[in-house]
Amino acid sequence: MSNPQTAYAWFARSADTFGHDCTALEVGEERLTYGELRDLAERLAARMVAANGGETPRRVGLLASRSVTAYAGYLAILRTGAAIVPLNPEHPPARTAHIAKEAGLELALADTPEAGADLGIPLLVAGPKELEALTTEPLPELPHPEANPDDVAYIIFTSGSTGTPKGVPILHRNLSAYLGHVASRYDVGPGSRLSQTFDLTFDGSVHDLFVAWASGGTLVVPRRSQLLSPVKTINAQRLTHWFSVPSLITFASRLGTLAPNSMPTLRWSVFGGEPLPLAAAQEWQAAAPRSTVEVLYGPTELTISCTAYRLPRSRADWPRTANGTLPIGTCYPTLDLLLLDENGRPAETGELCIRGPQRFPGYLEPANNDGRFLPFDDSVAVLPQALGSARAGETPIHTGTTPLTDQYWYRTGDRATMHDGHLVHLGRTDHQVKIRGHRIELGEIESMLREQPGVRDAIVLAVHASDGEPELEAAVSGAECATQQLYSALGDRLPPYMLPRRIVILDELPLNPNGKIDRHALLAELGRRH
Repeated sequence: MSNPQTAYAWFARSADTFGHDCTALEVGEERLTYGELRDLAERLAARMVAANGGETPRRVGLLASRSVTAYAGYLAILRTGAAIVPLNPEHPPARTAHIAKEAGLELALADTPEAGADLGIPLLVAGPKELEALTTEPLPELPHPEANPDDVAYIIFTSGSTGTPKGVPILHRNLSAYLGHVASRYDVGPGSRLSQTFDLTFDGSVHDLFVAWASGGTLVVPRRSQLLSPVKTINAQRLTHWFSVPSLITFASRLGTLAPNSMPTLRWSVFGGEPLPLAAAQEWQAAAPRSTVEVLYGPTELTISCTAYRLPRSRADWPRTANGTLPIGTCYPTLDLLLLDENGRPAETGELCIRGPQRFPGYLEPANNDGRFLPFDDSVAVLPQALGSARAGETPIHTGTTPLTDQYWYRTGDRATMHDGHLVHLGRTDHQVKIRGHRIELGEIESMLREQPGVRDAIVLAVHASDGEPELEAAVSGAECATQQLYSALGDRLPPYMLPRRIVILDELPLNPNGKIDRHALLAELGRRH
């Protein structure tokens, strides 16, 4: 059977197959079969079209979290043929309003009226009462979704180095290429119970939704508080499939719950979003001995993940890497991979560049494409000056004035090396970091700090906390700075995971002989002030 070509079609095929025989969604005590979820999505889709003056919207914001509205609404937006722009109700309203404007939203769907009060666009509220009322209405007659494979399925906004979030549009064909490879990878079928640990603003959630719904599995949505007790949650909800950031292993370990064989129902344990330490993998594997552990790697721009590494069953075959993390594995067979050294030449160690059907078409703001894409002529290799000139800030490799074709490689900004036939992640080439799975441009936080009264300069670093997990710390220079005012200013504009744990005020930031901020000296200074 050929694979569907749009996101909604992946779900619709399962709804046709499983109807009212299999549960598609479980949120708390609420359970919806595939047929019930499709009917609710159809009704919500009709409401959205009506709320948009009878016209199919082009882009719709989804301002809901861990509720039936969030997941039925996700499908409903796709059903209209519109693109989804997930919005987090817990983020500062100013940030959400900025994203809504940048995305060109025509409408927002929310589960509470308060959530979208300041967006400046029509708001369709579909809380529990509204959803209950919808179920009593006759099913509307909707045309087939107008989306085609080259239309945008969803737009994820990631942290941007200029101080504003970057919109990453993913096409239906990008997602279908991804699902064509992974949907059958995890033995999902009726009776499978898959976790939903990621917020909808994090593209790992898309994996959960459609790997479950492509094959008749049940998407099980824990409360946010339950995520801090993974073992208890997995057992209480009888999960067979788990996908999360590795830092949740740390939470389970702190609680002392990762006892041998403490998670007997798990068949698959998938981790992504940040490196997985070998020690953490060992602890999890012992607690879920019937589970296969796999690591996924991939930036949002390459549609969720582009490489995978499966931990061998036999401990004798487990890898030993120099940085103590599991490899990120091998590239998916439908994608092309290059490691490029500082001169832009193929190498065993270098920046990871990838192209293929999962590569996004370019950022929502074309200016953000500059320097992120590389042309590659298979006959002559990369132009020797290309990579160096982009890093020096001279001539961008790609600008908004030239066509961005499928032949361009996306520069991930990640350094990797080959080890025993597998890729090992070595860190970032820039100042982008991962904090508990969230991708953060340190420059975005620094930019906001520099805007504050009395601040001359600012630097944000990722430092290791006592538990080994990275945390953000900031240092600013300026005699008239006040720490509390800086925290308040950031809190009004940034989500909690982007707020520095500590802001230190210095007379001057340390500089190296080249006149640049000396990050190593600053790290040492922050350590002395603990």
